[in-house]
Amino acid sequence: MRNFIQKALNKLPKLDKEQIRNLLFDLASENELLEVVLDSIPDGILVVDLDNRLITLNRSVEKMICFKVPDPSDQIIWEVVEDDEIAEFIKKVLKKGDRVTEEEFTLSFSGIMKTICLDILPLVKDGSIQGNVILVSDITEKKRKEARLRRAESLASLTTLAAGVAHEIKNPLGSIGIHIQLMQKALKRDKALTQETAGNFLAIINEEVERLNEIIVDFLFAVRPMNTSLTLTRINSVVTDLIEFVKHELEQNGIVIHMDLDPNIPKIYMDEKYMKQALLNIIKNAEAAMPEGGELTVQTFEGDGMVHLHIKDTGTGISEDNMAKIFEPYFTTKDFGSGLGLTVVYKIIKEHDGEIFLDSKEGEGTVFMLTFPIPQKVKRLLDWRGGNEV
Repeated sequence: MRNFIQKALNKLPKLDKEQIRNLLFDLASENELLEVVLDSIPDGILVVDLDNRLITLNRSVEKMICFKVPDPSDQIIWEVVEDDEIAEFIKKVLKKGDRVTEEEFTLSFSGIMKTICLDILPLVKDGSIQGNVILVSDITEKKRKEARLRRAESLASLTTLAAGVAHEIKNPLGSIGIHIQLMQKALKRDKALTQETAGNFLAIINEEVERLNEIIVDFLFAVRPMNTSLTLTRINSVVTDLIEFVKHELEQNGIVIHMDLDPNIPKIYMDEKYMKQALLNIIKNAEAAMPEGGELTVQTFEGDGMVHLHIKDTGTGISEDNMAKIFEPYFTTKDFGSGLGLTVVYKIIKEHDGEIFLDSKEGEGTVFMLTFPIPQKVKRLLDWRGGNEV
């Protein structure tokens, strides 16, 4: 198809009327096939030229975007799109010459709420840009499924947390009950309690109440939505401040710290307070895994459009069975702690659109690998400045 028209034009002077007629039929057939293919694609397709005028569109797009006129062909695209927000977005992107992927919009289409996703990509021919292609996807059902999955996961997580809380509070409640009974028996037997005995009982009860409070506070943090305040921040500065904070304690426990921070690492969106809490939990976990001392290595670097942060220890390591459960609520291999530390870490990292993985071998140590997306505007600045720090 690519060279068909050019070859036909070259031969045109040599063709008779019948051959020209057949050629036109072939062209019409090819064009009809192209239209059928375009109309068979479930995603919407809009093609605009360098003047931002609509060259072609398929039928699917008419089910997702409303136009102000019956035939928007040869019209400036943002002037004929009915939804003001989408029209303004397309205008802004096309005028800047940007490339945009997965931009989401929620709109009412014939009284039905829909969520659509726009990708705007350059139309390239023979190495030069001839216009732009706008891809429109209806992701309404995908979003609904994601919402249902989130609700199901939230309910399952809440059930697990509730079961964990019920298990955790049994011991302190039992201890409080026993000591109250002992006080009651002592009162019945002696009609009075010595100040020392009562003080001992009350001290134990107070300790258990504090333990209950800690369990409830940890539980509430794990289930409540996080009120994050995201700002563009350098992960290196957060890591440096945190290591300075824990350095003395780690060195006292025979742990040697190694820092390998990329000085040109770009900024990412984060809530510094929550990020420090997540990283502190990981470092505390590493410290507990090295009771006889060891080495802690913190590394940052950029790759594949992401900021990477690795925290590696030379501790006892984690068994393969336990690795699958490490982020589950109330799972712990330690004799102390709530078992929510890494659950909280997972929640904080996810709130930052990040990912967390770990690699571990028993007796060799563990490495926690965190990745965070570099914001689009930071990427563009990096490209403009030739990859220098932003």
